[in-house]
Amino acid sequence: MSGKGNLVFDFFNVSDERLDDRVDVFLKHQELSDSQQIRNHPAGKSLRIEGLDSTHGGTYQVQIFPTRYRPVGRFIRVLEGKTARHSFQLPVDPDRVVRVDFPSFDSLGDDLKRVLENSSVEGNESVAGADLYDALDDFRKAGLLNIYAKMKRTKFPKGQDVFSFVSSMNRIRAQRFFARVQKDMRDEVKNSIAANLFHEASEALHTPPPGFSRADSFKSRDMFGNLQLSFFNNPNTLEFIIDADLDDAQGIQHVFQVLRPVFTGKNTHPYDIHEILLAHQKIDPMYKLIV
Repeated sequence: MSGKGNLVFDFFNVSDERLDDRVDVFLKHQELSDSQQIRNHPAGKSLRIEGLDSTHGGTYQVQIFPTRYRPVGRFIRVLEGKTARHSFQLPVDPDRVVRVDFPSFDSLGDDLKRVLENSSVEGNESVAGADLYDALDDFRKAGLLNIYAKMKRTKFPKGQDVFSFVSSMNRIRAQRFFARVQKDMRDEVKNSIAANLFHEASEALHTPPPGFSRADSFKSRDMFGNLQLSFFNNPNTLEFIIDADLDDAQGIQHVFQVLRPVFTGKNTHPYDIHEILLAHQKIDPMYKLIV
């Protein structure tokens, strides 16, 4: 058919599994009045759309609205006489998560278990080790595993991973944790700037704990989901504490081309970070979001 082309869409989650959901799909030509709507399509199956107008540039705005994942969109060009296949990866909508399958304490890395056993965490001072891990709510546990997974993947030029310098934790939040670290960690981070692992960052938004002073802040060079380490030191004891967090930097919108505005900033949702780590950096935080 002259001036016509076809599209085939496939829908996946961040683990590259077929999406277990249903989707509404809207297509609108950017210059002509041609548009199509496909409602309630089972997302586990490919969607074929035929007879789309390839004239006047043939560019369509495509919007996909699932029920349990964030809506996404992009612009796609239709080519005359051809069938083009496009895959969409959709991140979980945190508000639709019904359960999180976390690893057991025994299955955690030995280094993380050791740190939790040595920790006295604000709000859970009476427990440590497995009891501390079990006492964390889903958001705090997700945040901890996100940062741990990213720290393990981030390695200094000598081969040591960032988490290997962590001694104990004293505060765990959904977006960050505060931890005592070995004294030479700051030097390792500073030295890694030349290797383009970290760069200096603003520390203005990071408040030092009582008795400690600011001592530089650094970010990894990832475009999205970067690791920020803000150091504080006690000049009397020479102890160092870090505030470790993962910065979304609007990654959930850019990585997946999410349609609706997502609040990103100081309190980025840990489940969004989970999706960015898996999809953008191929880092598995070891837990699964069930929607």
